[in-house]
Amino acid sequence: MPRNDALMNPSELIRKKRDGAALSRDELHSFIAAYVDGRIPDYQMSAMLMAVFFRGMETDETAAFTDVMLHSGRVVDLSMIVGAKVDKHSTGGVGDKVSLVLAPMVAACGVCVPMISGRGLGHTGGTLDKLESIPGFRTELDVEEYRRVIGKTGLVMIGQTAEIAPADKRMYALRDVTATVESIPLIAGSIMSKKLAEGIDALVLDVKTGSGAFMPRYDDSLALAQALVAIGSKFGKKTIGLITEMDQPLGFAVGNWCEVVESVDCLRGGKVADLMEVAYALGALMLVAGGKALTVREGLRLCEEAVWSGRAYEKFLELVRAQGGDASFLEHPSRYPRPACTAEVKASCSGYLGAFLTRDIGVLAAEMGAGRMHVDDVIDRKAGITLRKKLGDAVEEGETVALLYADDRGKLERAARAFPSLVMIAPEPVNVGPRCRTVVRTGGEEPWASFSESAV
Repeated sequence: MPRNDALMNPSELIRKKRDGAALSRDELHSFIAAYVDGRIPDYQMSAMLMAVFFRGMETDETAAFTDVMLHSGRVVDLSMIVGAKVDKHSTGGVGDKVSLVLAPMVAACGVCVPMISGRGLGHTGGTLDKLESIPGFRTELDVEEYRRVIGKTGLVMIGQTAEIAPADKRMYALRDVTATVESIPLIAGSIMSKKLAEGIDALVLDVKTGSGAFMPRYDDSLALAQALVAIGSKFGKKTIGLITEMDQPLGFAVGNWCEVVESVDCLRGGKVADLMEVAYALGALMLVAGGKALTVREGLRLCEEAVWSGRAYEKFLELVRAQGGDASFLEHPSRYPRPACTAEVKASCSGYLGAFLTRDIGVLAAEMGAGRMHVDDVIDRKAGITLRKKLGDAVEEGETVALLYADDRGKLERAARAFPSLVMIAPEPVNVGPRCRTVVRTGGEEPWASFSESAV
């Protein structure tokens, strides 16, 4: 974003948004350009974020905000790479390691996947933090390296460079520590500015709903999906959203390295039903968007074949090596350093696992060291939680419900005391529905169950 010396009065712009008025593109450009240049400090940007959080943005204002964020840096040209370029983005959830399974699976089916991901935000883990738990894995590639890796392997998984949406890169970290994450305009602008800068042709969105999502209420998740799809379409990209349930952690692992291990297990054919349900659904949508499948049903079949043939696993190893990672730790996870401390959480009574306080489990994992409480916190890659039970499972008194591990004994002991209150045991079995709920397109919404059987 070029420097604009005619900076509008920052406090007046904050006041205008605080009072509920829409900001023009010029006003947004002035404020955001000055923040990127360092002429507006974090405390004023924090005030603006809080004003947007409470007052929201109009549809055109959100689109203008996205455009300003997008053009704060470089828009990558991938036209020299043959074939459709399709990415996926998740709004985040506890235990959401879908990208680690999905990207190599889709790439193994012949669709290029350029993926720019984020770090942990609030109570959710970040794909970059998970990848960086692999020794040597580099997520900070410049644009030329980004192009080289995707040209060689058919996929790439990096963080924002200084060249790509730098405004969002700074604001993303600030939102995490100022309690301004759960805002539809801020989420939409953050997601779409990065995704539109990647050089993609199409985008599939995984919008979470439920107790572990940023948008717990279904209506809010639907509104976010609609906003994201509208922005993507406005910028000329094929965009489709899938609303998925986040009432319990996805899979069994919550943490960084432990989620990598679970993802690798799935790529090698391991049966983690809810994780693969979501991965296969998103993969099928990506294959349809990328022209490799004519129908969702065909896309599902191709994704399953990529996993069971071993091609998806080999593609992930290829990616890890291309980005400097030591793939031997994926081939032999037992070589990885073990956490200094572990604890078991046992059931206090018999019954059926009836509910998780999923968001609180994500917060607890972060407090154990798996996430950040402050922008500059150092993550404990080994800290995490492994569930032994999922919703609806029978539980016996004294049976292990979860394992907790971390290098910091004090943090682990506090987490072990807190965890039992985050799991509810019911006297009767509970109904557990499917993870995939609703497809959102420009033309409207449709239940996943019927959509996946259609010819689309």
